Amino acid sequence: MAAGQSPLSQFEIKRWVPIEIGDVDVSLTNSAAFMVLTVVAIGVFLILGMRRPAIVPGRWQSMVELSYVFIANLVKDTVGTEGRPYFPFIFTVFMFVLVGNLIGMVPYGFTFTSHIIVTFTMAMVVFLGVTVIALIKHKIHFFTFFMPPGVPLIMAPLLVPIEIISYLSRPMSLSVRLFANMLAGHTLLKVFAGFVVALGLFGVFPLAFVVVLTGLEIVIAFLQAFVFTILTCLYLNDALHLH
Repeated sequence: MAAGQSPLSQFEIKRWVPIEIGDVDVSLTNSAAFMVLTVVAIGVFLILGMRRPAIVPGRWQSMVELSYVFIANLVKDTVGTEGRPYFPFIFTVFMFVLVGNLIGMVPYGFTFTSHIIVTFTMAMVVFLGVTVIALIKHKIHFFTFFMPPGVPLIMAPLLVPIEIISYLSRPMSLSVRLFANMLAGHTLLKVFAGFVVALGLFGVFPLAFVVVLTGLEIVIAFLQAFVFTILTCLYLNDALHLH
């Protein structure tokens, strides 16, 4: 298979607008451009959906309200009333990941959530944010989080390092889950799409599989956005309540 036809070529970062400031390359890439497009799409969706709010909402307003209520209930169920001040951030995380995943499903779109540097950066923002919140709220008492209550003190040398490693691994597990699912799904789609062209008339069988797989990928796009968001809520709950 030629390099240009490689299933992995769809993930290649390309410089669209070369920009260099001294020795620093700040060029606009396809990844950055689709992040901007994602933010614009979210803004248009929310603004137009609530431009003329009605008591009996139309379909667009209903979608906006459903998105709002879905995340509001998620925050309430996982964090409680103390999570209300952090709702804007959690809602932003959900919409950004969801729309970023879905835009990657559009022909000629680019899935920036299939890059580990993007998902790891988002995960680090969540990790550092909840850690700072925990330190501000609980101060030195925060470190009791690494020693489960009721455990004999003699077990501390064994359990504390395990708990610390588990806590520090959160950004990696959070980022790899999203990155791996997006990368694997899009690669598989590209492989079977190549079979459709190569097999000619017999390509109807892989074409049917591509259609089914596309539907599955759309479901996974929603599911991964939900998983990323609910884990963010659970980490915030730990920070606020030290559970």
